[in-house]
Amino acid sequence: MEVVEVKGEKSLSRILVGESIDNLRNYTLGKRIFIVTDKNVERLYKHRFPNVPTYAIEPGEGSKNLLTTIDIYRWLLESNVDRSSLIVGIGGGVVCDLTGFVASTYMRGVDFGFVSTTLLSQVDASVGGKNGVDLDGYKNIIGTFNQPKFVICDISMLKTLHPFEFISGMAEVVKHALIADKDKFDFIKINKDAILNLNIEMLEYLVVKSVKIKARIVEADEREQGVRRVLNLGHTWGHAVEKYTGMSHGYAVSIGLVFSANFSVIKGLMKPEERDNLVDLLTGIGLPLSYNKNEHEVFEILKKDKKKENDFIHFVLMNGIGNAQVEKIGLKEIEKFIQNGTL
Repeated sequence: MEVVEVKGEKSLSRILVGESIDNLRNYTLGKRIFIVTDKNVERLYKHRFPNVPTYAIEPGEGSKNLLTTIDIYRWLLESNVDRSSLIVGIGGGVVCDLTGFVASTYMRGVDFGFVSTTLLSQVDASVGGKNGVDLDGYKNIIGTFNQPKFVICDISMLKTLHPFEFISGMAEVVKHALIADKDKFDFIKINKDAILNLNIEMLEYLVVKSVKIKARIVEADEREQGVRRVLNLGHTWGHAVEKYTGMSHGYAVSIGLVFSANFSVIKGLMKPEERDNLVDLLTGIGLPLSYNKNEHEVFEILKKDKKKENDFIHFVLMNGIGNAQVEKIGLKEIEKFIQNGTL
C-alpha cells in the first residue's frame, strides 16, 4: 500500500492506494458510519461492508442530481446523522461526487471518506475535493470544494468492473500522463495489453502515478483559480459531447482529448506525429476518437461550461506529450476551429 497525502487549505486527505475495503473500520475513528453506495456495488460487495446503515442509489450519471440528494438528506435526517457522524461513499465517480456533495452540505458539513471502486474514480473523481451534482444534464454545475478524510483505492475491486467501465477509466489515466508525465504515457503504450488484462501491479503503479500528479496540482491550487485548470484537459469538449450523446464520461473525455490535440496542432503547440501517437494509444485501448457529429449543437452546450468567463473559456492545450497549458480562448475562435472541419 502507498499513501499519498493531499494538503488542502483547511484539511488533510489521505489517499490509500492498495488498501482493502475490508480495513475500512481502521479509518473511521470510532464514529458512527453511514454508507452511500449504488445498487451494483451493494450487490457485489455488501458482504464486505461494515454492518451499518446503508443507502443505495440507482447506478449511473442519471442519479447525480438534486432530487437524489434530497432523498439522501431525508434518509440522513431520519437516521439521526449529526456533525459527529461520518458518511462513507462506496462506489465510482457518481457515488463519490454525490456523497461528497451531500456530506459537505448536510448540516453545513459532515466528515466523509470514500472507498473508490472504479478506475475512473480512483485516479480522478475521488481525489482532489471536488464534489457536485448535475443540473439538467450539465455536468457538476452545483458543487463544493471539500476534501474527504480518506480515500481507499482497493485495486482488487477493479476485477469486477465491466470492461467498458475499465476502458472508460483509462481515458483519465492517459489524461494525467498527457498533462505531466511522458514516461507514464510511454509505459501505458508499452504495457497496454497487460494493463487491459488487469495486471494488479501495473494498475497500482498507474493509480499511484495519477494520484501523485493530481495531488501535486491540487495542493498548488485547491479551488481551481489557476494551475488546477490543467486537470480539465479533454473535459471542455468532452463534457459537451457527453451531454449531447449520453455516452460515458471516459469515452467522451477521449474524444475531448483528440479535440484538444487537434486544436494544439493547429496552434503550433503539438507536433502532428505527437497527436498521431496519442490517437494510436487511445485506439489501442479501445477508446473512441469521434462520434456522429453535430458540432453546432455540441458547441451550444459548450457555451454553458462552468469554465466560461463572458465570451472566453479557459481551455487546456497540449504543449507536446507530458505538458499541458491553459489558455483563455474566445468562443469565436473555438467555433471557427470547429467550422474548419478539423475534428
